[in-house]
Amino acid sequence: MNIGLGLPIDDPAQLLTWARRADTGPFRTLGLLDRLVYDNPEPLVTLATLAGATSRIRVQTEVLLAPLHNTALLAKQTATLDRLSGGRFTLGVGVGGREDDCLAAGIDLHRRGRRLDEQMTLLRRTWSGQPYGEGVGPIGPAPVTPGGPEVLFGGFAPAALERVGRFGDGFLGAALPPSFMANLFRDATTAWQKHDRPGRPRLVAQANVALGPETTLDRARSNLRDYYAFSGHVEYMEAGLLTTPQQIRETTDAYFGIGADEVMLYCWAPDPDQVDRLADLLF
Repeated sequence: MNIGLGLPIDDPAQLLTWARRADTGPFRTLGLLDRLVYDNPEPLVTLATLAGATSRIRVQTEVLLAPLHNTALLAKQTATLDRLSGGRFTLGVGVGGREDDCLAAGIDLHRRGRRLDEQMTLLRRTWSGQPYGEGVGPIGPAPVTPGGPEVLFGGFAPAALERVGRFGDGFLGAALPPSFMANLFRDATTAWQKHDRPGRPRLVAQANVALGPETTLDRARSNLRDYYAFSGHVEYMEAGLLTTPQQIRETTDAYFGIGADEVMLYCWAPDPDQVDRLADLLF
């Protein structure tokens, strides 16, 4: 039973404590989200720090908004992180949807999907050791993982699921109940088969969680509301926050029941005791 932890973003100073506790426990992965115009730590820098402070647990962007990033630099950063972590890095990627992020990065909001497709072609080429492009040689270092780090695509649109088959190693679905996630898992698998990929895609589900006294839950709800304020679906997201042992157990079991290879429990309270509470609950 593979279960990962999504890291809180409102108190970066606590993240080393989170990582070290999780590394000595049963969890498989630490995940960290990405935003540009927001008060969150930059994920690749942060995960590199956490990888250096741990020896076993994997680190994962959940998800990196790749279109906001310079592609050549992203190829180098991700290969470096894969190498320094000993192959413990998973690149979760998505297109994002916040106009202010795109404005700050200087990209066209309406071309971000096409930009991601172009980026993935270049990333795969670069990770394999080929020249980056015309007049440009290879960009190192070579990743430890053959062909580059594991890539999971996040999103809900058909284009995101199609990328699983074209470029990815799997799919990461977030903040949907298992009955809806089952459809996305099926569509990701269909895209995989359409492109004649061997085996099956890796399927990962994410749920938002917080455990503890009411003061802890209040802070988690506040963090969740603030982060999703842009979306117009704040009430839906808050209602989906799992805050009881029964909710977390039942939802986790249901995700595994529809074929999830891993369930990421994204924690919205910064208290590192979340690590121990969730471990005691699920293992």
